[in-house]
Amino acid sequence: MHAIARGLAQAAIEVLAGTRPVQQLSRSLDPHCLSSLQHRAALTRVHAARSRNGQRLHRSPVVRSVHACAITESIYETTLVVAEENRSRAVAMRLERSDEAWKVTALEIG
Repeated sequence: MHAIARGLAQAAIEVLAGTRPVQQLSRSLDPHCLSSLQHRAALTRVHAARSRNGQRLHRSPVVRSVHACAITESIYETTLVVAEENRSRAVAMRLERSDEAWKVTALEIG
């Protein structure tokens, strides 16, 4: 579970950074989470263009820690710390398994 959460959090932050297309996460995020991440990434790009002359706000994200809590055999809640060049941020995810595939059903990025 730790490896799955780590990869998904890394990918979500890369979407915000503009270095990964959100469509790559379409199989791993439920429609609401995918739409929300896509919207936030668009807002982040607009903010970056206005405040930093086009520079990316998120640089070199690295997952530093992962904590997972089993709610049931098919539901986990995870928290992660992601470090970037100038800051660290928290990521919280709820992952649910159906048909042997894990899907993020809740995603919060601080």
